[in-house]
Amino acid sequence: MLYYLFEFLENNYDLPGTRLFQYISFRAASAIILSLLISTIFGKRIIVFLQRKQIGESVRELGLEGQKEKAGTPTMGGLIIIFSTLIPVLLLSQLDNIYIILLIVTTIWMGAIGFIDDYIKIFKKNKEGLKGKFKVVGQVGLGIFVGAVMYFHPDVTVRSENEVITKNNVQVITNTSPEEKSLITTIPFFKNNELDYSKAISWISEGAASYAWLIFIPIVIFIVTAVSNGANLTDGIDGLAAGSSAIIVLTLGIFAWVSGNIIFSDYLNVMNIPRSGEMTIFITAFAGSLVGFLWYNTYPAQIFMGDTGSLTIGGIIAVIAIATRKELLIPILCGIFFIEILSVIFQVSWFKYTKKKSGTGRRIFLMSPLHHHYQKLGFHESKIVVRFWIIGILLAVITIVTLKIR
Repeated sequence: MLYYLFEFLENNYDLPGTRLFQYISFRAASAIILSLLISTIFGKRIIVFLQRKQIGESVRELGLEGQKEKAGTPTMGGLIIIFSTLIPVLLLSQLDNIYIILLIVTTIWMGAIGFIDDYIKIFKKNKEGLKGKFKVVGQVGLGIFVGAVMYFHPDVTVRSENEVITKNNVQVITNTSPEEKSLITTIPFFKNNELDYSKAISWISEGAASYAWLIFIPIVIFIVTAVSNGANLTDGIDGLAAGSSAIIVLTLGIFAWVSGNIIFSDYLNVMNIPRSGEMTIFITAFAGSLVGFLWYNTYPAQIFMGDTGSLTIGGIIAVIAIATRKELLIPILCGIFFIEILSVIFQVSWFKYTKKKSGTGRRIFLMSPLHHHYQKLGFHESKIVVRFWIIGILLAVITIVTLKIR
């Protein structure tokens, strides 16, 4: 909203300082500061409100150290993340940008699913919350929406080649290729690293490429479902999901900014995605809200994000990765989520297999997800969280390096 106000003032009155709002870097910096202030200042008030209403976490007995002390800690703290993200975005971004619209819908959509789940757990006293099949339906619905928008919307385009020269020590764009609809994405670590999803079906017949959405949309559904569930499983100890997500999303912010900038995308020889740079405002607002929430979520946590936060976080990260054509980097960048979800899959699969073979189920880990395994080994949860953050930072660095190393 402020973006349009200052655009009007610049065009009609040419007031000094109004041009600043045309720069993504200025609005991104403003967004992270504003979201950080909102989440830290109003976060405390929300915690007090939740405590007054006795909206606390019901902790299942898992035999973990310090678990009983967490009972009654306010939950549904994901509302802090959601509001702290959306307010700066509504104020500072171009609201007619298709990527901003996509991310706002994702935030509200996944936030609603998580909120319903937490509501059932707290107010209906049902520890299971929303049934798994309904969560999956919600995630699949979002995946269909995101995939359809990415495939059919005319503003979702790419530019394959641009010509940029240096003139008087200033880089100048001499020629830009036309925007085109395409399903190409980036393959990390490979030269000429582009994969076209439509080629998976175009070999069938000459007109088969027009049905590439039959391949693309299921892939989007899988990514959205996998990442949101991965974030949900990671949210098991204080600060782990929020801190890991902040690292991931800031890394994606670099990709969004580079991909949306013609000069930098040309210099790094990466795909230029028109209008994607605007996502940087959403990303920085989201990162600021995560860091602000982390102020109250680090050990010992004063509030938990609940499924309201964890499902929303995963959905947003998945959509940003898809929008920046970096979804194939998710196993690296979201390595923490990836290993957490794999630990559960391996644990359950091995238990069922050994029970079927010998009658006694065996376990690979002392407990899954993986962070609980280390708790069982006697590691303090603060140490586990910090070490996971360090691994997350290393994975983020590796991900950024893929911009140049192929």
